[in-house]
Amino acid sequence: MQAILALEDGTVFTGRAFGARGERWGEVVFNTAMTGYQEILTDPSYCGQIVVMTYPLIGNYGINREDFESKKSFVRGFVVHEECDRPSNWRASYRLSDFLAREGVVGISGIDTRALTRHLRNRGTMRGVLSTECDDPALLVEKARQCPHLTGQELVLEVATKEIFTLEGKGYRVILIDLGSKLNIIRHLQKRNCEIVVVPPTATARKIMALEPDGILLSNGPGDPMDVPYTIKTIKELIGQYPIFGICLGHQVIALALGARTYKMKFGHRGANHPVKDLRTGRVYITSQNHGFAVADDSLAGLPVEISHRNLNDGTVEGIRHRELPVFSVQYHPEASPGPRESAYLFDEFIQLMQRRK
Repeated sequence: MQAILALEDGTVFTGRAFGARGERWGEVVFNTAMTGYQEILTDPSYCGQIVVMTYPLIGNYGINREDFESKKSFVRGFVVHEECDRPSNWRASYRLSDFLAREGVVGISGIDTRALTRHLRNRGTMRGVLSTECDDPALLVEKARQCPHLTGQELVLEVATKEIFTLEGKGYRVILIDLGSKLNIIRHLQKRNCEIVVVPPTATARKIMALEPDGILLSNGPGDPMDVPYTIKTIKELIGQYPIFGICLGHQVIALALGARTYKMKFGHRGANHPVKDLRTGRVYITSQNHGFAVADDSLAGLPVEISHRNLNDGTVEGIRHRELPVFSVQYHPEASPGPRESAYLFDEFIQLMQRRK
């Protein structure tokens, strides 16, 4: 069956359909990871997006039951050059195409993903429509132009928990503000024996204080950080009272709460191979990333904040640290999944901040 991907600038790609049938719209982005498509498909941060994989062969090790980063996929469309429908891996439980069909994700294969990636890199991410139902490219382009922009959608509320729940542990009590958290963040905290209380993004500072935390962690999540003003307000009220650690969207929320500014990037950072320098030690880490917004460098001037990490590809801010209070955050994913695991030391630093407070 034919599938068509149409971009808002009029560019059209025609290929073969796999996964679910139907029509989906979203922001078209690319990811440069060579492995980890299962974790990418189940990362809530991709909510509202059509993901293009730059690695040419996807699906060769299938889908297993252990490597999920959430209970379902929030990706709207999946674009690959070649889809492997005969996976070969002892952990595989089913094929990629079967998983996409179950999750309602429309897939397209057989297109020049290198040309598409170069186009998005040069022109920037843009809205698109992926369809197995319509064979009129002009109509699909017009639909893409009518799609909502990523900013302004309540994507965080779509992926985050609605209720408070607790994961028992014998160590420090960490309040995890769920903006679309990956499960591997929870796994890292559990590995360090933390008691984890997961709360919705709308939880108030009073509610969080009543839970008597030792520390607070803001998770990753989808969309524009300006679309979660309630979480920004909460963090403003909590800064200075507890150790706070932010990851990805959580990093941007902390920056906004401190008075900084964020902006939308041209094509963002999505992949498992981004070099980041820790400015305190001079060490360079290869990191996993997934974000389309960043903290504006010049907006940090005059704030009690230092830049702790920088991206070595484009110089963007990858981490900040409060000069006086136990507050720090990073733009990338120290929990990996997919990606290198060498940044897990940041979870240990968070534990150390809670130890000092005790």
